[in-house]
Amino acid sequence: MNYRHAFHAGNFADLVKHATLLQLLARLTASGGPLTVIDTHAGRGLYDLAGPEAIRSGEAQAGVGRLMAATNPSTDFQPLMAAVATLNSGREIRRYPGSPWLIAGALRPTDSYLACELRPDEHAALRDLLKAKTNVRTVCADGYDEAARRCPPQGRVLLLIDPPFEQADDYRRIVSTVAAVRRRNRQAQALVWLPLKDLETFDGFLRDLEEGVDAPILVAETRMRPLSDPMKMNGCALVLVGDEAGMAGPLQAVSAWTAGALGEDGGARVYAVPSP
Repeated sequence: MNYRHAFHAGNFADLVKHATLLQLLARLTASGGPLTVIDTHAGRGLYDLAGPEAIRSGEAQAGVGRLMAATNPSTDFQPLMAAVATLNSGREIRRYPGSPWLIAGALRPTDSYLACELRPDEHAALRDLLKAKTNVRTVCADGYDEAARRCPPQGRVLLLIDPPFEQADDYRRIVSTVAAVRRRNRQAQALVWLPLKDLETFDGFLRDLEEGVDAPILVAETRMRPLSDPMKMNGCALVLVGDEAGMAGPLQAVSAWTAGALGEDGGARVYAVPSP
C-alpha cells in the first residue's frame, strides 16, 4: 500500500469527517455508560502541514487553512477549529490532528479506544503519539479483522472506518465488518467515510450495506464538483449506521458549508436509507 495521508491531511474531506466525528463523540459522551471506539484505519494521528507532502499537494491550505480563516463557518465546526487552534497554540497552522488525536482527547476516563494501523511505520508514530494515554490501545494489524474480533459483545461501541480505498475489496469488507460488529453487539454504531467518484459505485455500496446490515442508515454527501469524472475524488460521503443520535442537522450543516465555501458548483444532501 502506497497511500500516505500526509499528502491529504487537513483537506476538505478531513474537515467533513473530523467535524462530524467530534459532534458525534460529544453526543455519545454527554451521558450514558462507557463508550468503546474502534478505529480500523487510524494512520499516524498527527500530521505536519509544513512537511513536503502537504506543501506539494496544497490540500491543507485549500481545506483547513481556509476554514480557520473563514468568518462564517457553521458552528458545527467549532470543536474541530478549537482543537486545531489548541494544537498550534493559536499561531500559524502547521500541524493537523488525525482521528486518533481527536478521539483520544474527546473520550472520558471510563471510555476506551482501540486504534488499528496496518503500516508498521505509521503504527510506530501512532503508538508513540498515544503512549501516555491510559485508555488507549494501538495495534499494528488489519483493522477490519480486529474490529470484528475485538468488539465487546455488550455496551456502547462506535466503529470508525476510513480506509484509503487502495484495495479492490474495501467496499465489500466495510459491509462485512459492519455486519459482523452489529451481529456481535446490537448497540454498535458505525461511521464510515467514502470518496465520491461516481454514483454507480456509491449506490452499489449503499445497496449492499442495506441488504447486509439490519440498522438505520443515515447518509451525508458532500459534492465538491459535479460527478462528471469518475477518476477524480469529486466529493466524499459519511454513512452513519445505527441510532443517528440527532446527527442529521450537524451532517447537513457541515456538508453544506464545505461544499458551498470550498467547492466548485457542488452541493450537499443528507438522507436516510431504509433498513431491511
